[in-house]
Amino acid sequence: MLIRHTAFVPAYKPPAEKDFETIRYFVSRHKKILILTGAGISTESGIPDYRSEEVGLYARSNHKPVQYQEFVKYPKVRQRYWARNFIGWPRFSAVQPNATHYAIRELEKINKVSAIVTQNVDRLHHKAGSENIIELHGTGYIVKCLQCSYEVDRYELQQTMMQQNPDMENSVTMIRPDGDVELSREQIEKFRVPLCPNCQGPLKPDIVFFGDNVPKERVEKVRNEVSESDAIFVLGSSLTVYSSYRIILQAKEEKKEVAILNIGPTRADNIVDIKISTKCSDILMDLRNTI
Repeated sequence: MLIRHTAFVPAYKPPAEKDFETIRYFVSRHKKILILTGAGISTESGIPDYRSEEVGLYARSNHKPVQYQEFVKYPKVRQRYWARNFIGWPRFSAVQPNATHYAIRELEKINKVSAIVTQNVDRLHHKAGSENIIELHGTGYIVKCLQCSYEVDRYELQQTMMQQNPDMENSVTMIRPDGDVELSREQIEKFRVPLCPNCQGPLKPDIVFFGDNVPKERVEKVRNEVSESDAIFVLGSSLTVYSSYRIILQAKEEKKEVAILNIGPTRADNIVDIKISTKCSDILMDLRNTI
């Protein structure tokens, strides 16, 4: 039997008792687990992922995420991005953590988690109270200038954009993983793009766009956390992008046990120790009380 939980959670089979016992035993025998999370854990909060069959953004629309080089090179690309992001921000920033985020926090409280490495830019781990978080692909909550050291909180920038675009029609239709929405060409073309107040340079969210690289110091920090851990627990990630997949490669090189809990296949299914395909919260919600 397949279950569809919300509009953005892919169809999945409910976990069997043996699935729960497998994860329970995995967590119970490790003391320093690095948890790697992807877009699949935020779908229950109402943020769609990119790749899930039928419900991911690639399946639901023709949307392709903005490319780093295009954003840097073309003012029109930046205008389109910021216009949509401006409209989508109130809803995106209001999204709340779900049972999986809180379950991870509970595992932290009993000293099972050494670090959380997340591919998500939504800060839901922060909202749930988690602490040692590495945002692998950055965050949508900070905006930086591409030409100088200026940076600004995304909430503050929203106020600036509201002042510059008082007549912008609020027409949210569908939120996206990176927080933007669809707008008409006319709406986009009349949008006034925010610029750096110090140098008038272009502003970009502190997100690693497609085609860009994760900063070297962040890569090194993740490598160190993997080495310091005694196991890796992947939640809600297909591990399609190399920045996450190489974490698994390193863990296996260091002979660490790796478990994956994700609806659907992942890039690392054939090299990990445990793979269970079901909704994360169905397994995690009752985990703490049994360890």
